[in-house]
Amino acid sequence: MPTVNAWAAPSATEPLVKTTVERRDLGPHDVLIEIKYAGICHSDIHTVRGDWGPQQYPLAPGHEIVGFVAEVGPEVTKHAAGDRVGVGCMVGSCRECEQCLKGNEQYCLKGFVDTYGAVDADGTVTQGGYTTHIVVDEHFVLRMPEGIPFEAAAPLLCAGITLYSPLRHWGAGPGKKVAIVGLGGLGHMGVKLAHLLGAEVTVLSQSLKKQEDGLRLGADHYYATGDPATFETLAGTFDLIVNTVSAEVDINAYLRLLKVDGVLVNVGAPAEPLPVGIFNLISTRRTFAGSTIGGIAETQEMLDLCAEHGIASDVEIIAADQINEAYERVLASDVRYRFVIDTATMQ
Repeated sequence: MPTVNAWAAPSATEPLVKTTVERRDLGPHDVLIEIKYAGICHSDIHTVRGDWGPQQYPLAPGHEIVGFVAEVGPEVTKHAAGDRVGVGCMVGSCRECEQCLKGNEQYCLKGFVDTYGAVDADGTVTQGGYTTHIVVDEHFVLRMPEGIPFEAAAPLLCAGITLYSPLRHWGAGPGKKVAIVGLGGLGHMGVKLAHLLGAEVTVLSQSLKKQEDGLRLGADHYYATGDPATFETLAGTFDLIVNTVSAEVDINAYLRLLKVDGVLVNVGAPAEPLPVGIFNLISTRRTFAGSTIGGIAETQEMLDLCAEHGIASDVEIIAADQINEAYERVLASDVRYRFVIDTATMQ
């Protein structure tokens, strides 16, 4: 097995450190990728700190990965050495169940294989993109269009598709009023994509400090949720609300902002349950839903659409030795809007 440089968490309570991880030998359908950039997602922090359950350590996170194909297995047909590619949140699924056959690998009935912290087909624990190289089955490797700047492309593999999938599924488009709760790494992509799809877009953020950014990114309206008057003014307004916040919020207050038949979709994943008052649903036939990432085909569709229209993430490039500082800044909402690691600094 090849050994590659990495930054990994030794435990749930220790900072990430420079180390090495082993990659599996190249199989017939595998692609070896030389990673150039890896995004930092809030999920990385939740996972390595054990917020979503115990992990096996050391653990190298990272599921927003872009790079070049270095080598391919003998039976690979989709990619070739030198190709610009990306890898998102999953590197495997059964590919036989009803959902996989529909192109919904993210809802694989046997469970998809996470890019890090999961048991891979060979029995090893997957290690993610905070490394210099990764080996992935060709089916889960995305083609990265030339029209997207490489360093700004990485967050599309999680933040981008996490917002695109529910916006597309619930019909965000012309004539629809869509609200994005939170203007962070996920939320800023939600604003860009909802605007691209033609919806009337409102940002609901705790304060007005990012209002100028929100309007620049494509929002038509911007309200502070810290002001109680916001919830009175906007009652019964929206067809679709996408909540990107990975912390406890008053979900019932947001449900009351929906029209009849409106949908509130949670893509943020707080560690604590969100209590729902049932009368906030049944009184006007509202729906409280959840969504994760998209399937491989949908993710490629999103990447191609972003390239066509010049959409990418707003990023801050950091060196590997700044990862721990970046984690603290993510928790303090001090990034506009996604940290991306230059993996050349791991050499």
